[in-house]
Amino acid sequence: MSDSEKPPLQMPSPMAKALVFESPVSSEETLTDGTFDEKKYHDRDHSMSSFDISSPNQRTDVESIDLEAQTVQSQPKRFANLRYAVLTLYRRLFTLVFLANIGVFAWVMVSDRKLIALVNATAANLLACGLARQPLVVNAIFFVVCCIPRSAPLVLRRWAAKAYHYGGVHSGCGIAALVWYVGFIGLMSQQYWGSSTTNAAGAATVSFSAAPITLAYIILVLLVAIPVVAHPTFRSKRHDYFELTHRFLGWIVVALFVALLIVFSHEITRAEGLSLGRFLVTLPAFWFLMVTVVAIVHPWLLLRKVPVRAEVLSTHAVRLHFNYRPTSFGKGISLSKSPLRDWHGFATFPDPAPIDKAEAPGFSCLISKAGDWTTDCIQKPPTYLWKRGVRITGFAYAMRVFRRIIVVTTGSGIGPCLSFLGDENRPALRVVWQTRAPLRTYGQGVLDLVHHLDPSPIVMDTNECGRVDMVPIVQHQVQQFNAEAVCVISNPMLTRRIVYELEARGVPAFGPIFDS
Repeated sequence: MSDSEKPPLQMPSPMAKALVFESPVSSEETLTDGTFDEKKYHDRDHSMSSFDISSPNQRTDVESIDLEAQTVQSQPKRFANLRYAVLTLYRRLFTLVFLANIGVFAWVMVSDRKLIALVNATAANLLACGLARQPLVVNAIFFVVCCIPRSAPLVLRRWAAKAYHYGGVHSGCGIAALVWYVGFIGLMSQQYWGSSTTNAAGAATVSFSAAPITLAYIILVLLVAIPVVAHPTFRSKRHDYFELTHRFLGWIVVALFVALLIVFSHEITRAEGLSLGRFLVTLPAFWFLMVTVVAIVHPWLLLRKVPVRAEVLSTHAVRLHFNYRPTSFGKGISLSKSPLRDWHGFATFPDPAPIDKAEAPGFSCLISKAGDWTTDCIQKPPTYLWKRGVRITGFAYAMRVFRRIIVVTTGSGIGPCLSFLGDENRPALRVVWQTRAPLRTYGQGVLDLVHHLDPSPIVMDTNECGRVDMVPIVQHQVQQFNAEAVCVISNPMLTRRIVYELEARGVPAFGPIFDS
């Protein structure tokens, strides 16, 4: 029976028999349910030639493999759900930052209850919150943490690879700033409406006017709104609204806080007969806010409209080429069609060296249909796009601390994986890629780049086999490839599931989180 006469293949359960199709090029296989012939995999020629995995008429040598015989189905660790799903490193960082602030806050409120201490702490947390998202700071975090040599103990490198959880500091400081600010506004309101002229420590209090009180309550409303719209549920369903409100409300809060600090300082200095200028330059909160303003403004000073060459790969994907400067490993770029509206981040990977030496080396990013903005890029390819700031280091950079890794991805998640091409000292890679019609969707050029990453990638065409449970395949590959870690890049839900199932079974797995 020819391939065209066979009934459609359905995805079997992990215990079922599986069909394996070997493509004409011996260095690459297309799987129908996520398994492959291990003996042939090791014995074949690892040629670097181009490969075509799209034509079922070319497939030969079909045989049956028992997936259960290849994969050790280990039991999850005890308390795996608590450790890997509930107490993630992101939440642990958040908790550490938040509880440390709460401890100091309680001490301040019990001891002297000084407005200056509260406003300084609020400004300090706003600064830390902003810096945790500043591209230069993020790049520095990855560079410092991930410069650990591969000769270091594996347990240490696994911790270093969690650097992308830095968002826990961002959110922890943001909520802590709100707590400090509530204490500040509460104490200031007490002095405004109260009749006492001394505080709990016996010091004289300042009688505030309505101006700082009004400003303070406006800021409070905005500070409460920011974490509400940043909640993962709202963020995933209304991402565009989240981005706009998070950005603009953040700017407004900082601007109003600077105004509040000046009015607040003016009324204190007037009551105490001090110089406003001298008071401000000796006030830590003033300098914290000035640095915060610089951190916010800096990326926008690098706002540029850059030319782009769009290569439409299919109705589902487009590859954007840039040649204004080269890229480096693990870098992402923020792109927009309108600078004050939504921005979208994409991983970059280097383009092949130009034949004409006079041409500047460029880079690409891969975009698939995932919303209005990406769909418009495919249907109406842009010739110019806006970019801002320096390129920011992404999750994939953390994987350079390992010697050998399994890269697991689906669909256009292959784009971030291609960023490994920018690192000559990249770890040895085994690519496991599940996608729909890879050649027809992404083109021969992208497949050739995948082949450069891994001479023997495992590519699963969902048009042929449906969606495959990738966890058993990855577990088997970890053993066969002697991998130190697994890198998962897919949609958020699938990434979380694969990372959790692997970690629960003792396999070090890493994947970008909603706040990385």
